[in-house]
Amino acid sequence: MTEQLRDVWSDFCARLAEAGEVLARPETPTTLLDQAEGLRYLSRLTRTALNMLVDSGDPDFPRIFQLTDDKIKIGADNPDNIYQQVVVRGDREYRIWGKRGTVPYLSLGTKANRYAVDGTMSSTGEIEFADVELGPDGTFEIIVSAQEHPGNWLPMDQDSTFLIIRQTFDDKKTQIPAEFHIERIGDGPAAPALLTPEAIKGQLEGAAAWVRGTANTFADWSEWFKSQPNRIYDGDQSVFYKAGGDPKIWYGHIYFDLAPDEALVIEVTPPKNCRMWNFQVDNWWMESLDHVHQKVWLNNSQAKYEDDGSVILVCADKDPGYGNWVDLAGHRQGTGLWRWIEADEHPVPACRIVKV
Repeated sequence: MTEQLRDVWSDFCARLAEAGEVLARPETPTTLLDQAEGLRYLSRLTRTALNMLVDSGDPDFPRIFQLTDDKIKIGADNPDNIYQQVVVRGDREYRIWGKRGTVPYLSLGTKANRYAVDGTMSSTGEIEFADVELGPDGTFEIIVSAQEHPGNWLPMDQDSTFLIIRQTFDDKKTQIPAEFHIERIGDGPAAPALLTPEAIKGQLEGAAAWVRGTANTFADWSEWFKSQPNRIYDGDQSVFYKAGGDPKIWYGHIYFDLAPDEALVIEVTPPKNCRMWNFQVDNWWMESLDHVHQKVWLNNSQAKYEDDGSVILVCADKDPGYGNWVDLAGHRQGTGLWRWIEADEHPVPACRIVKV
């Protein structure tokens, strides 16, 4: 290896190490659990950044990948979701095809991904499958481009760099995920270019910047929510949309801070016209907790409702015997998120602390 290439690797490692500054921010909790989760979080961000920008970063040969899954968690990722992503460019055109499946809520959005720069991922186009024409067997084709096309069309802008597929379930055990494929259409290279030192240098620099930018973005959010503890944060929804949120979803974030003998109770009456809703518990880093092995979230189909149509959630270490139990999974402090999906109104859930 030449000295120049050794320097590229050393520079990448040094840039990546700078992301560790988030662990020492004044507001960052210092408990052993929170710091250990922070270290794991940075390792997860690194893994997914390298996948995105090194192995899946060629917009001429788009590759569907998962930025988050049951282990890699970012920005209050939804336990009811399968998230899929594609790196694209606004001056290209793409064809997406596949089969609808039975997932209740299915949407696609193109984004201008600037997490490494200013923590934003603004929408440049959205389409939900209620508006997609399907074949008799549930198959579909969608054109993704800056220039409008007849039929199913997902818009992009010239600064579009990312495409997000959101599949939202209320029963993953019985509902069938949608199947997706993508290719670039129009003139383009027949095969990916051979890798050069300059190319891998840029990819590694981008990955390190993305890890640092993403970690600090959501640490900022946790600090905002902490300013209004144990209540749904009174924030501007446009902030969440600019960070990649679905414009058909209302996001109610919370920071909870509980004594060892306390639980968080959340009460609300869901709107009559609401396609889906859910609530989840996250850690300080805004990672969803272990939803594979623990009951750390609740959705509209799982919930037990009161006689008046309201719903009560009790976030505690053990099942209190009333309402709907959401497991805190050993966390005394952390964040959480309530979602109203395609609702005609957005009541803010009431929160209170009770002794266990």
